[in-house]
Amino acid sequence: MATINTNAGAMIALQNLNKTNMELEQVQTRINTGLAVSSAKDNGGLFAIAQSMRADVAGYRAVSNSIDLAVSTVDVALAAGEAISDILVEMKEKALAGSDTSLDTASRTALNEDFKALRDQISTIVSNAEFNGTNLINNSVASISALANADGSNTITVLDENLSLGGGVVTVAATASFSTAAAASTQATAIATSLNNLNSSLARLGTGSKSLEIHKTFVGKLSDALEKGIGNLVDADLAKESARLQSLQVKQQLGIQALSIANSAPSSILGYFR
Repeated sequence: MATINTNAGAMIALQNLNKTNMELEQVQTRINTGLAVSSAKDNGGLFAIAQSMRADVAGYRAVSNSIDLAVSTVDVALAAGEAISDILVEMKEKALAGSDTSLDTASRTALNEDFKALRDQISTIVSNAEFNGTNLINNSVASISALANADGSNTITVLDENLSLGGGVVTVAATASFSTAAAASTQATAIATSLNNLNSSLARLGTGSKSLEIHKTFVGKLSDALEKGIGNLVDADLAKESARLQSLQVKQQLGIQALSIANSAPSSILGYFR
């Protein structure tokens, strides 16, 4: 039936062209964003899963930053502890030399001055061994903690080690000195005890630092696995989308021509009136 009121062919051609344009727009969006699922309307379920995983990845970035801060704090404490250990070794040498009964008073006094200078250096090191406002060896905090998981429910804790003079580890008093061979011998014994205590403290700090670094490595691998999983869910296959783009562009051109042909069909009715 020939009619000018309803052009069924044009309507079908327009529907197909509109569908092609929608598919072409979708492909262009995937190519522009690199994502097959860039919003909830593309695939609500996959988008929700991907967003949840992205939140976990962001959380693990915060965990990694927290661990970095804790590692740096512990490493500063370790460096200070090792320096204190070296100083205690020198102090023991001075005290042992001062315990020699054959020394004259002037020589022992000179050794004592060196001993006190080294002693005071320990206090200087302890007071300056802080990172980001936290000092792990001056008894100002009980411990430090780093985040261990993405929701913050677990932490890794490293305990404080009080390396101050006269503290639980370094038993040498802040006023320690010697003027006699007996006093020097007493100081040498106290330093030997302090060195043993300090070695244990350094071992604990080293273990804490190692634990933090191991967990950071694990967190990095876990975060990478999550990002790979997100990519598997939402990333677009650009080679495939490129081929589809070319196909749809050809289909679009054919659709436009089909619509043009369908729109020109009613004009053939004029031939009936010639």
